Amino acid sequence: MNATLTIAGYTFIEVLRNRLVRFIGVFILLALLLTEFIGELTITETVPVQSAFLGALLRFFTVIVTSLFVITGMVREFNDKGLMLVLSLPISRANYLLGKLIGFSLLAISLATSGCFVLLIYVPWEQVTIWGISITCELLIIAAFSLLCVFTFEQVTLAFVTTMAFYLLSRGIDGFQLMASAREIQTLGFADQIIARVIDAIAFVLPGLYQFTASDWLVYHSGTWPMLLPILGQTLIYLTMLTGMALFDFYRKNL
Repeated sequence: MNATLTIAGYTFIEVLRNRLVRFIGVFILLALLLTEFIGELTITETVPVQSAFLGALLRFFTVIVTSLFVITGMVREFNDKGLMLVLSLPISRANYLLGKLIGFSLLAISLATSGCFVLLIYVPWEQVTIWGISITCELLIIAAFSLLCVFTFEQVTLAFVTTMAFYLLSRGIDGFQLMASAREIQTLGFADQIIARVIDAIAFVLPGLYQFTASDWLVYHSGTWPMLLPILGQTLIYLTMLTGMALFDFYRKNL
């Protein structure tokens, strides 16, 4: 356990050394300027529009930054032979991977917290808190999936593209299901039924990220605490699954 926490601490310190704080500060400043500019363009409901715009901007920014930091950090460690150096010590691969996951989870929590502080300018604290817990869960899933992709592909480009495809598909799978269902009802064709079943099967495997971090919470203040229960449940399930898959892939590698 001490080895796991030590690896987690060094992982987070390495992230901070990559000028993360400065990068986040610059982005937040630019995001606020752009949000104020959008507010000047709107005629009515200025604050709701600004809240939705800033929330979407922060959501995609944190997802991309989390994925990139996880992937590039791990690939750099592969190339520098840092992984072999660590594993030459009396540390199991499970402890190493869990330490990395905890370290990158601290990154996800830091990014989510930074976004929450910015949103407090436009949104009540309770809705921001609900939004913050949800985006944290979303980022934890992205961090775990990015780790899985790194151990599978060991390439920055392929791992990042796969992670983004996973994220976008998980965010938009409900729309695909609605289109497939409408098409199936209209035509009643066999091919349309097959397509609808395939999309339903894909949706069953993917996390329902379209339920996470809804813009409605920021705009209409409709977020409630019970809404977080299925989000927390999905996060726990997918973190367990993705970590198990990453461990399986990690243990089968000959290093």
